[in-house]
Amino acid sequence: QVQLVESGGGLVQAGGSLRLSCAASGRTLSSYAVGWFRQAPGKEREFVAAITWSGARTYYTDSVKGRFTISRVDAKNTVYLQMNSLKFEDTAVYYCAADPAVTVVHTRWDYWGQGTQVTVSS
Repeated sequence: QVQLVESGGGLVQAGGSLRLSCAASGRTLSSYAVGWFRQAPGKEREFVAAITWSGARTYYTDSVKGRFTISRVDAKNTVYLQMNSLKFEDTAVYYCAADPAVTVVHTRWDYWGQGTQVTVSS
């Protein structure tokens, strides 16, 4: 079992930055791909970014490319999502997830955190 805890969310003005953290316990995160998803009120949970277990490859949804960066520090059992140039439409609850494989389909990820709220004011 892997327990995931997100942190770093908050209220920020448009154009600002936040860094989300996904800290794991129970098992080392180094064997898992980690993804970030988000869900806005009334909308489906959507894929944001992912990083392979080795860190060699990263994936982003088109709307965040060039603005968000996913990274991992296995020594800290933590994955980060650096979010720059935030827009109002980035407002959502952000979740991290872990699984042996990367997929944009959220239902295929095995382990989830509880989420952290990101609110971008326009």
